[in-house]
Amino acid sequence: MSLRPLHDRIIVKRLDQETRTASGIVLPEGAAEKPDQGEVIAVGPGRRDDGGNRIVPDVKVGERVLFGKYAGQAVKVDGSELLVLREEDVVAVVNL
Repeated sequence: MSLRPLHDRIIVKRLDQETRTASGIVLPEGAAEKPDQGEVIAVGPGRRDDGGNRIVPDVKVGERVLFGKYAGQAVKVDGSELLVLREEDVVAVVNL
């Protein structure tokens, strides 16, 4: 199954959270928080303004983004958990 986001929505795959702290302490899986970073795997065509013109999204497929902890809707596709967000839920694009 494949997903195609509509309007200004994007589909993000959460990135794995670090299981060690900077000082070397290993965190158990139950104590780790949900990651707030992900990789964009699909982008919708954009929403339309009042005049009917399309507003193209700023994020692109393959970019790493930051989003709110409780943002979006989680869905399972082919055994992997994905997140469907509006573009406005993205806080920043991470440049490596």
